[in-house]
Amino acid sequence: MNGITGNLEYFKVFYYVAKSGSVTRAAGELSISQPAVSQSLKLLEKGIGVTLFERCSRGMKLTAEGRVLYAHVEKGYEQIVQGVEQVVRMQNLELGEVRIGASDMTLRFYLLPFLETFHEKYPGIKVIVTNAPTPQTLQLLREGKIDFGVVSTPFSSGEDLQAVPVREIEDVFVAGRKFMAYKNRTLDFQELENLPMIFLEGHTSTRSCMDAFLAENGVALQPEFELATSDMIVQFALRNLGVGCVVRQFAAEYLESGLLFELRFNKMIPRRNFCVVRSERWQPPMAAQKLMELIL
Repeated sequence: MNGITGNLEYFKVFYYVAKSGSVTRAAGELSISQPAVSQSLKLLEKGIGVTLFERCSRGMKLTAEGRVLYAHVEKGYEQIVQGVEQVVRMQNLELGEVRIGASDMTLRFYLLPFLETFHEKYPGIKVIVTNAPTPQTLQLLREGKIDFGVVSTPFSSGEDLQAVPVREIEDVFVAGRKFMAYKNRTLDFQELENLPMIFLEGHTSTRSCMDAFLAENGVALQPEFELATSDMIVQFALRNLGVGCVVRQFAAEYLESGLLFELRFNKMIPRRNFCVVRSERWQPPMAAQKLMELIL
């Protein structure tokens, strides 16, 4: 019995004979000889120990046992066929999904135009974006919950992840009219200790990077406000609640209009990068590969 159930080819032949009611038609659909079809049925009946067909003038008629078996085989075989068709469509990028991890910043200032282009080219592909800061995105990637991530440096990728830099970004300190006395001056970073500061929360790569840089320059800050998003930092700065630390793109509109100004320092803040990160442990699905090709 185990040998029979392990040979799916017998059940495939059984399915086509039962469906068509004819050994000849089944042989034609399977592109095999009629004797091969008859032999498969004989071995299947012998292995199971029951007669599955009655041979009659009109062809092959299922017995009661045959009808029970066909009900199960039909369901299973047609599900297999549907599964194969879906896999083929996924390979042809007619359907499927891409799972991405990205922060507000990387999504807004880097990823969004690529997603727009990808959707226009492959409208059948569902794109799922999990919004999370860099450390959480890397963890999701390691757990196999996303296909790739778009993150900002610095971060520790490890040997299990592959990171490719794709765009340079710049951190700036911005302020509103209440702090005009600091405009057009070249400041020392230690002067920030005397100002109300607005930073991102501590679990982000942006905050970790700035804390490390300031510490290297002998500056220890205790921000008055720690916020979840850079957009909110800009809004707090516009309301003169303090000096905000953000990636330049978030404040670009207000810097150009003059509602905010950028503080200048006697030492340059190191530039960072957006990176596309993928796991070395597994191959992402075809749709994710195509999106990464577009991005890179």
